[in-house]
Amino acid sequence: MSLLGIDLGTSGCKVAAFAAHGQCLAQASRPYDMRQSQAGWAVLDSHEVWARVREAIREVASRTSHDPITALATSSFGEAMVPVSRDRRILGNSILCMDARGAEHVARLEQELGQEAFYRINPNILGPQYSLPKLLWLREHEPALFQQADHFLLWGDLVAFLLGCEPVTANSLANRTLLFDLARNDWSDELLAWSGIARQRLGRVVPGGTVIGEVAPAVAAELNLPRGVKVVAGGHDQCCNALGSGCIEAGTAVCGIGTFECITPCYAQIPPAAQMLAENLNVEHHLLPGLYVSFLFNQAGALVKWFRDTFAADVAGDEEIYARLNAELPVEPTRLLTLPHFTPPLWPRSIPDSAGVILGLRTSTTRGEILKSIMECETLYFADAMQSLQRMGVHTNSFIATGGGARSDAWLQIKADIFGIPFIRPRISEGSLLGAAMLAGISTGVFASAGEAASRFVAEDRTFLPDPARHALYKEKAALYRQIFPATRELLKQIAPTP
Repeated sequence: MSLLGIDLGTSGCKVAAFAAHGQCLAQASRPYDMRQSQAGWAVLDSHEVWARVREAIREVASRTSHDPITALATSSFGEAMVPVSRDRRILGNSILCMDARGAEHVARLEQELGQEAFYRINPNILGPQYSLPKLLWLREHEPALFQQADHFLLWGDLVAFLLGCEPVTANSLANRTLLFDLARNDWSDELLAWSGIARQRLGRVVPGGTVIGEVAPAVAAELNLPRGVKVVAGGHDQCCNALGSGCIEAGTAVCGIGTFECITPCYAQIPPAAQMLAENLNVEHHLLPGLYVSFLFNQAGALVKWFRDTFAADVAGDEEIYARLNAELPVEPTRLLTLPHFTPPLWPRSIPDSAGVILGLRTSTTRGEILKSIMECETLYFADAMQSLQRMGVHTNSFIATGGGARSDAWLQIKADIFGIPFIRPRISEGSLLGAAMLAGISTGVFASAGEAASRFVAEDRTFLPDPARHALYKEKAALYRQIFPATRELLKQIAPTP
């Protein structure tokens, strides 16, 4: 008996089967490309993605016949929807969140309903990245395709539908559409009425972890899956990452360090809407009942990659380059201040007309100091929002670090020293993939509880404890960091490249 996790990203998919005791039995991945036919557009070829997902499932299933798969769940990026027919035909491409289309409908929604009234229904900050603006654009500019579609499904739910289940939408993914009522845990009648989108064209909302059917026999045969594999509603990738990292109770947080860094705190009581809105913070269901999450994100790995390509181009092809650069980092906090707006920040503040700044350079400044300042200040970027959550009663006692950046001991120590909270690195950093498999097991009775699943799947590699002296120094540095943007704001408006 094994459990299948499927993780869909914007540039590729990963599939893995895990034994009930947590061992990875087989894993496969497939890339696919984002298409940009016009400036500002970004789509995925839906047929290509589904073909790559099938290939990866087939490969993993063929390597686990000795320990047959009994259940599966999918983790996926949010926002992007796919038009499909009721007979399970993909009808068109999937517009991604970074696609610029639909902004005019966001402006209309804000004008007619207002951000505050909207937030009381769906606690997200209005923006063009969500599903609703893309659907309204599609209705206006591609009416034939829009009318032909019986359903519009988010990717994680589309996989379940194409495997043979009814059209449903996991609640954490439904939240990414701007059509979801968080308190009712269902589609919002008011927002559906405003948009003119019929409820039946969206999947029935179910909590993540709901068993929604079995893989159809014909599909199972095609994919080398055994008969009777249970399909479990999954969720938004960041929520799956929380589960797969062991964040299964209030007071914990995931710090996913990839191209972007996303901090996902978990809590049981939602703070007052007015306070959350004032801080531009969203609220979303965790995969586990009674828990919620918020997301804070900005560039992280992208900044370090920029540094590597710019200041270490002579050794950029060296597989050990990051280890070599980390060895150059000074032990103590640097005196440099970096504004990590190398691309315009998105959350919790969207600032399109800003740019990066490095203050305090001297002829004696070393390459290691610059790199450490980037690592320090991209972490300080999150400090105010985390403090705001703490004042609202959302406390974080520990961080679990995942992603490629979590392999850096130096970076995790910097983060522990800045926040004054332990950072824990698990042995398996593929939290979203692991979380999907864990959810499949929890929901089908393989595990009696999320705690049992975490005890089998999530193992600690190392804990980084904060150094009190360095934490005190970083408090002083945080006060200086807060002054960079106000002091340079007007100048940056003049010199920042047009987004």
